[in-house]
Amino acid sequence: MPSQNQTRVSWVLQVAAAVIMGQTLFFKFSGAPEPIYIFTTLGAEPYGRWLAGVSELVAVVLLLWPVMAGVGALLGVGVMSGALLAHLTTKLGIEVLGDGGLLFSLGVVVWVACAVIVFIRRNQLMAQAKTLRQRFLPA
Repeated sequence: MPSQNQTRVSWVLQVAAAVIMGQTLFFKFSGAPEPIYIFTTLGAEPYGRWLAGVSELVAVVLLLWPVMAGVGALLGVGVMSGALLAHLTTKLGIEVLGDGGLLFSLGVVVWVACAVIVFIRRNQLMAQAKTLRQRFLPA
């Protein structure tokens, strides 16, 4: 079980990650030019944009649900890993449409925050995994 300080740190990081991911949802779902450019460049417009938006929305909800915060953080690490890899390994690059690397930097912040949350809540995650294993894979 996390200490009181670890729980506080986790909550600050959960809220920060949720706010950052949450504020991008409007742009993804409204068809703003920047996400359309990103996903067109990646060859995944519109379905990739929608899938990323739904995945981030689920992560935001889970991050703000205390019992599921670790799961939300795992999802956040996964989604942000995909985003960061897309920036680094495609012609998309770190700077998108003259943003000075802001989107990439926010992705790094969310990835680090979620990774720390996973570490803090690792025992909770292991207990949840054990429960699922017992429920769906009985001995």
